[in-house]
Amino acid sequence: MGDTAITEKPHAVCIPIPAQGHINPMLNMAKILHFRGFHITFVNTEFNHKRLLKSRGSNSLDGLPSFRFETIPDGLPDSDVEAKRDPPSLCESTTKHCVAPFRTLLAKLNDTASSIVPPVTCIVSDGAMSFTLDAAAELGIPDVLFWTTSACGFMGYAQYRRLIEKGLASFKDACNLDTVINWIPGMKDIRVKDLPTFNRTMDPDDILLNFTMVECERSQKASALIFNTFDALEHQVLDALSSMFPPIYSIGPLQLLLNQIPDNDLKSIGSNLWKEESGCLEWLDKKEPNSVVYVNFGSLTVLTSDQLIEFAWGIANSNQTFLWIIRPDLVEGDSAIFSSEFLAEIEERGLLVSWCPQEQVLSHPSIGGFLTHSGWNSTIESVCGGVPIISWPFLHDQQTNCRYSCNEWGIGMEIEGGVKRGEIESAVRELMVGEKGKELKKKAVDWKKLAEEATSGPTGSSYVNLDKMINEVLRCARD
Repeated sequence: MGDTAITEKPHAVCIPIPAQGHINPMLNMAKILHFRGFHITFVNTEFNHKRLLKSRGSNSLDGLPSFRFETIPDGLPDSDVEAKRDPPSLCESTTKHCVAPFRTLLAKLNDTASSIVPPVTCIVSDGAMSFTLDAAAELGIPDVLFWTTSACGFMGYAQYRRLIEKGLASFKDACNLDTVINWIPGMKDIRVKDLPTFNRTMDPDDILLNFTMVECERSQKASALIFNTFDALEHQVLDALSSMFPPIYSIGPLQLLLNQIPDNDLKSIGSNLWKEESGCLEWLDKKEPNSVVYVNFGSLTVLTSDQLIEFAWGIANSNQTFLWIIRPDLVEGDSAIFSSEFLAEIEERGLLVSWCPQEQVLSHPSIGGFLTHSGWNSTIESVCGGVPIISWPFLHDQQTNCRYSCNEWGIGMEIEGGVKRGEIESAVRELMVGEKGKELKKKAVDWKKLAEEATSGPTGSSYVNLDKMINEVLRCARD
């Protein structure tokens, strides 16, 4: 497809929900489609466009002739680019205010008189941006919803209405979070507390609860659903979902598919909203294999000052070498401030940075363990790196990912209850030098091999599913 004239190219519009954990996998998806011959229009919100230019440089979103960036407003008032959008407000606003500017953007792209790009032939939208389905239906083109959660996390979200009906949402009753549920398809012995957290509310009108329920239900109207996972990892849940929703395609881990693309201009297009400190990779180069604990709680987790102190001293007291990502907004209502005593203690073996290229860090040979919030990107990236985890889930589907990582896949151990330095210390030491850690490492390496098999052509399950999704859905206009 490389020599095909630009007017003959299929044109995919890719639009993530405007949050870091959604932008990254969607950009990977867009790059893979571009390599497969698609013209790409990647749609950010105006707010995040400004953030990306600030973090990555003024020319970072210039794109390529066949990989272009466009923006639409998110409907929220302008604010300082360093501020973070409140998730409930953002979800409510995108639902109400994004469809009109999105339609306008599609019309601009399809305007044969002025547009310099081929007509839009398909949309790949975040699962939580289902307003795109209406615009796609009007144009008679396919719209694939990309759910950036795990398949098991999505299945949990899809049960919310039934959980409410059965009185298993917090506002219905002081429900027992340890209650075991045995009626969710493809999920055995799951507890209420293992399900995504939006149902833990005292308000039946909670924005995120209702937003998630509606978005899951609207997924029925999609041309297909795609997940950044692979069949061997989540086959029971994927099988169950396939009987409940439009065609399901597991096409991950996307980073392994992307790594197969020859070095080209796409490599320079990034999506981190915080400035990366790539010097940490040089620091890792000087460390022994499997000797460093990587600590990162993702883009949304917020710690209290007390929790920060307990994590800090737990990690320090473990006497392990570590790389810790301290986001500028990691601590609730404050900046992360460490005592001179702590900084002196870790001087020889700890590195604190504000953000990093995580996929590269987790695939670095010196990384031996990962203290994580168990967001899905972090989980699947740790699988790709063969890195075992200590899980401290914070919100959303992280509880579900933690449960599966620790109980089904055998790659992790969980920190339960409050954050106490003694427990952190013993967990980190066990992960890095204990017998349990060796078992988790072996299992993580096994899953890494299976992930590599899934993404290898011509017969790997994800490789085949990607081909099918492109040929059966994205390249096929609706009747």
